[in-house]
Amino acid sequence: MQLHIDPGSSDPIYEQIRAALAAAILSGELASGEALPSIRTLARDLRVSVITTTRAYNELVADGLADSVRGKGVFVRAQDPDELRARALDRIERSLGEAVDAARSGGIDDAMLRTMLGRRIEEER
Repeated sequence: MQLHIDPGSSDPIYEQIRAALAAAILSGELASGEALPSIRTLARDLRVSVITTTRAYNELVADGLADSVRGKGVFVRAQDPDELRARALDRIERSLGEAVDAARSGGIDDAMLRTMLGRRIEEER
């Protein structure tokens, strides 16, 4: 599996790594029980800091997509579709709350916020 990161993206590198691995897990490209690349190997291959890959893996564990086994590595966790959906909805709610708070403090009206969300959805297609 090849991960591509964009250093020029507004998304942090750890989030790009997390998102790419999460997509591979959720699509079945990475199977339940499969070992993820070691943190050091992935950091070397992507030419990023070990701290960056560690944070990405910690986020995957926190999201319930992977399990960390001390001394052995990080492995893909078996996924329950209902649980995945609930976690995704929770994460979306938090992110949207942060976006609304940022818009309010920046004087951005609801129409502009909706436009920005629509644009972002179109960009991701």
